[in-house]
Amino acid sequence: MTIKAIAIGTIGVGLTFLTISQVALAQTAAAAKKEVQRGEYLVGYAGCNDCHSPKLDSPDGPLPDKSRLLSGFPANAQLPQVPADAVGPGPNQWGAITNGDLTAWAGPWGISFAANLTPDKQTGIGSWTAESFIKTMRTCKHLGAGRPLLPPMPCADIAVLTDQDLKAVFAYLKSLKPIRNEVPKPLPPK
Repeated sequence: MTIKAIAIGTIGVGLTFLTISQVALAQTAAAAKKEVQRGEYLVGYAGCNDCHSPKLDSPDGPLPDKSRLLSGFPANAQLPQVPADAVGPGPNQWGAITNGDLTAWAGPWGISFAANLTPDKQTGIGSWTAESFIKTMRTCKHLGAGRPLLPPMPCADIAVLTDQDLKAVFAYLKSLKPIRNEVPKPLPPK
């Protein structure tokens, strides 16, 4: 075998490896895109925007503000006063009430604020891993060990999703535009 034949064979092997690598990368990218699309579908179906997205007024009622999608209770928003004795147990009181854009909720637990689910590293889930997200959803505790996630978060419903579905939701959330929005900590009941 000549040096020329060895060189041509080496180039052929290299090109074959390069082509296989490109196909593998394309398949990986397609799978990642499909996972994000599945996550977007699950977020839409679960109604995550109902609480986690600030709203705009429309003739059809409040609609999610697409420029602040899933960014939680707006840090600069004024919290309306909760009427005395409006919320409590029993049939003659409200079990919960919400602010105008549905990002803050008052009930017997106190006042809860919808979290920032965008991938902002300081105020959202940008520093989270898929594992910490799944642990949070399974335990209904912040990062799986912190404070409880409060109503109206449908923890029992979300906890039964498969790991694959929760990874898809996480992939979609990480694909969003990061929005810096420091959501207040929950307020205890009065």
